[in-house]
Amino acid sequence: MKNITDYLQHHRDEIFADIRRLVSAESPSGDKAAVDRCGQVLREIFQQRLGLSAEVDPQPVQGDHLKFTLGNSGPQITLLGHFDTVWDHGDLVLREEDGKLYGPGVLDMKAGLVQAIWAVRALQQLQLLGDNRIVFLCNSDEEIGSPSSHQWISRQAEGSEYVLVVEPAEVGSGNLKVARKGSGQYKLSIVGLAAHAGNNPEEGISAVQEMAHQVLFLHGLNDPARGTTVNVGIANGGSRTNVVADRAELGIDTRTTCAAEAQRLHEIITSIQPVMPGISLTLSGGQTRPPMEQTAASRLLLERAQQVANALGFHIEGKSVGGGSDGNFTAALGIATLDGLGASGVGIHARNEHIYLADVVPRAALLAGIILGEPGEDLCQQ
Repeated sequence: MKNITDYLQHHRDEIFADIRRLVSAESPSGDKAAVDRCGQVLREIFQQRLGLSAEVDPQPVQGDHLKFTLGNSGPQITLLGHFDTVWDHGDLVLREEDGKLYGPGVLDMKAGLVQAIWAVRALQQLQLLGDNRIVFLCNSDEEIGSPSSHQWISRQAEGSEYVLVVEPAEVGSGNLKVARKGSGQYKLSIVGLAAHAGNNPEEGISAVQEMAHQVLFLHGLNDPARGTTVNVGIANGGSRTNVVADRAELGIDTRTTCAAEAQRLHEIITSIQPVMPGISLTLSGGQTRPPMEQTAASRLLLERAQQVANALGFHIEGKSVGGGSDGNFTAALGIATLDGLGASGVGIHARNEHIYLADVVPRAALLAGIILGEPGEDLCQQ
């Protein structure tokens, strides 16, 4: 591992420059033109550092998705990451302070993408790649649930020996992510009957009152022992204070730890019934990401990562986290998937988002070491 670390350390300033360049290309998920401009910057970095051109998956609404392939034969190793961010233009400023680099998407997850490029470059330049086929999948819409990319990711990753996701490490520890909750998004529309709140309220059927019943029912589905959470994050209803509300709407978020629980919860929510006579309900939405569950093969992948980290002089653990990523999709295919291999830092989706610059080289070396693996090791057969 020393030769890999030495190579990355020697190119440390170039790695930092690439991170700054990619972060400076702001890419809020909802702005296709901006995301595509960021994608062009990413393409230029891939061309400059690895000599790779993009296979573009064009999109009419979201930004285009990008695939880069190094090697034509051998077992496929997929590196997965997104280049859209949650930040609108000008929300955050790129700056360096006390060994930390701040900026929109620097932690989630542009530094991780650059680390992945340089990890593979180190292996390429040191002639350590062997016959592995490295595929980078870079999508443009992860922060809004990957609506246009999740099927593309599943198709491109199918048959991979394993998938490494360069999302940020666990905050505060640098640990990797071996399991993630699955998520669902639902909208419940409620229709009642309007009436004058003073003259003839008895003729009305309040959609807002029904909404209150449904919020209590939905929050009653929370089950901490199972790791199940249900949150009504949006509640709107009514038009005027002197009118019995004839319409209301709820936005519902669900999180589950396993596929069976996701299905159980989905069946309950899709069977929801009105509490009040005369109310009609319309439900839309469903499960948006399957749970990422740890398997025997992904445990072996974690053990490999821990061995590499120990050789590099630090320790990591595998943790289960609540938020989802695109690794949920590849894990659901039965592919060994290890997440959290990107940058370390603080402030995911927060205004203090930053990475620790001192960790960039060690974490790029960690990724390179996992890809390097052990001779004869085959996770597909575990």
